Amino acid sequence: MTEQRRVIVLRHAKADWPDVPDELRPLAERGRADAVAAGRWLAEQGLVPDRVLCSTAVRARQTWELAEPELGGAPELVLEPRAYRAEAGELLELLRELPPVVRTVLLVGHRPEVQELVLELAGEGAGEALDRVREKFSTAGAAVLEVPGEWGQLVPGSAELVDFAVPRG
Repeated sequence: MTEQRRVIVLRHAKADWPDVPDELRPLAERGRADAVAAGRWLAEQGLVPDRVLCSTAVRARQTWELAEPELGGAPELVLEPRAYRAEAGELLELLRELPPVVRTVLLVGHRPEVQELVLELAGEGAGEALDRVREKFSTAGAAVLEVPGEWGQLVPGSAELVDFAVPRG
């Protein structure tokens, strides 16, 4: 029997809009507080990842840097350039590439791609959490999916969305 795996998909917290290239946009003040709250929520749920795949965009990196101290763990961080401006299928491919030793992964990325990824993985599932993801995937929103089988077997519709929260600071 294969152990259950878990994917946590975290949208970066609220970004500011200074006159800089998109990839260099930092978090807004509210985003900084929400990123801390997201880390606290993950810790309260016992959701400490083994590995973090984080977009290289400044706002995604800052979200992780502020969330991480709240976790009480030390997951391996992979700054993943492919997670910035990736389509949902490309994000799915990043997950398929994970080694078997990783049981829980946290993907820090951007909307609409993270929303599309969660909806693709959950497929035709039902439930209040999935309805909320369909409606809106807010900044600092965190979706938790249970994944049966190996990472390489991950396909659309093969995961179950078990929680969705939008922590606020």
